Amino acid sequence: MGDKYLTISELNIEGIFLGFVGDESGKLKYLRVAIPSGDVEIKLPKELRRSVGLSLVPGEQIRVCGICKLNPHTGQVKLKAHQVKSIGVCPIEDLPTQPKAKIMVCQKSGCLKRGGKGLLSELEKTLCDRGLLDKVTIEHTGCQKRCSSAPNCVVRIGKKQYKKIHPEAIASLLENHFT
Repeated sequence: MGDKYLTISELNIEGIFLGFVGDESGKLKYLRVAIPSGDVEIKLPKELRRSVGLSLVPGEQIRVCGICKLNPHTGQVKLKAHQVKSIGVCPIEDLPTQPKAKIMVCQKSGCLKRGGKGLLSELEKTLCDRGLLDKVTIEHTGCQKRCSSAPNCVVRIGKKQYKKIHPEAIASLLENHFT
């Protein structure tokens, strides 16, 4: 069958290690990390579980590199680690600021008839609820030449573009980008 999740971006998070989340058998499957926008759980591959489990101490500042995947059917985002490093004391506030992201939403009649207004309002509400509205520019555009998949929006973060993403997934993607 294949993986139902699509890789959407690289993951580079710095935060405070809070502990592990496991299954009922006691296996350490996820890292819990505190970042400015809240706590996140990041899946640990089997090959990292033992070394990370022995070396990390709750309260320690860490950097996690990996990938961010999206289930296009549900909009669910999953984070998976490839590398976990202790970075000692490095205040998160001193990190360089990220460039503003841009979301371009088609406002031509075809997209509006197929839910463009609802997409725009849901997107604004979701970003506002998560405190991301000030970090994102929402631009109303003309036809994006993808009428068959209306309503259309394009998310541009730096040089990367994402299309056909649910508003909750866009908010999760932006949270990961700005942390």
